[in-house]
Amino acid sequence: MRWIVASSLRYRYLVVFLAVVLMIFGIARMKNSAIDVFPEFAPPKVEVQTVSIGLSASAVEELITVPLEQALNGVPGLDVLRSRSVTDLSDIVMVFKPGTDVILARQLVQERLAAVYSTLPTWAAPPVIIQPLSSTSRAMKIGISSDKYNQRELSLITYWKIRARLLEVPGVANVPIWGEQRQIATVQVDQDKLDSYDLKLEEVMTVMADALDAGLLKYSKGAIIGTGGFIDTPNQRIGIRSVLPILTPDDLATVPINDRTKPDGSPLTLGDVGDALWAHIPMAGDAVIDDGIGLMLIVEKLPWANTLDVTRGVEAAIAEMRPGLQDIKIDTTIFRPATFIDQSISNLTESLLIGAVLVISCCCSSCMSGVWP
Repeated sequence: MRWIVASSLRYRYLVVFLAVVLMIFGIARMKNSAIDVFPEFAPPKVEVQTVSIGLSASAVEELITVPLEQALNGVPGLDVLRSRSVTDLSDIVMVFKPGTDVILARQLVQERLAAVYSTLPTWAAPPVIIQPLSSTSRAMKIGISSDKYNQRELSLITYWKIRARLLEVPGVANVPIWGEQRQIATVQVDQDKLDSYDLKLEEVMTVMADALDAGLLKYSKGAIIGTGGFIDTPNQRIGIRSVLPILTPDDLATVPINDRTKPDGSPLTLGDVGDALWAHIPMAGDAVIDDGIGLMLIVEKLPWANTLDVTRGVEAAIAEMRPGLQDIKIDTTIFRPATFIDQSISNLTESLLIGAVLVISCCCSSCMSGVWP
């Protein structure tokens, strides 16, 4: 100990120089190091979800989940395969062995899904591989509310503007919305009117799907993109583009139901068998913001993303959008793990400074008194 102290005093300029170099190196490394609440501890994981609107939990298990499990068994590196079947949704989670490249695992899973998709019922949507998420994926919770817009209007603005912009932030994997009411034009059928015209619900659904460019029934004309064609003129070729004339529920109400007529001989339309109005797709969850109905955005980050960088990027993106969202309240402080990280860094820095001052004071006192501890 005495030799170390004596050598340090003898070569004090060298010791100071090395201390400065180490300090600069440490500061540079700290700026580029990933800082998070917890380290990435979860093994590589791939999750596949298949939406099947209209199917019960047992039908989802039998027709979708089991065929997918049989196709996905044996993927190289697979350790554990778990599944869950609920109404309208099949969810399969595949946990791979530690060290497996998650991008390669996703590619292998995608190849298996492509081979089995043709065997699934037509009512099922294509299986979707969920974005890779961190073990502590929720980087932020953002509350959105408004006194001017209703819930459906607010959902449209949030989905097409706010969510789309946040997905551009580096490190953001997904931004699901709780309480979302995505607006769609619908016809709410009256069963008594169907009986009076001797109609079946399936016929009305098919006519409505055929009239739209995004029909829900896969076997209807509305689910198929047709050809447009072109017209040749002496000096140019003009392309033909089909423009859907149905934009509002009032337009949808005027669509005739095949060749059926009313007692007076006029065409029977969708508006005659139900109420055409704006509605929304079935909600998944709800959100209460400031003691009122609102929307909750869950910002999920990638496994290799930094919570501080993602949070700052999201807040910067929201600050850019605020001038165009004057009548919308956006609260980014509901759940913000970056606050805990900032406070921890601040407390650690304060403790280090206090410790350094105490050590320097002790050394100075020892030097002045000529006594070393």
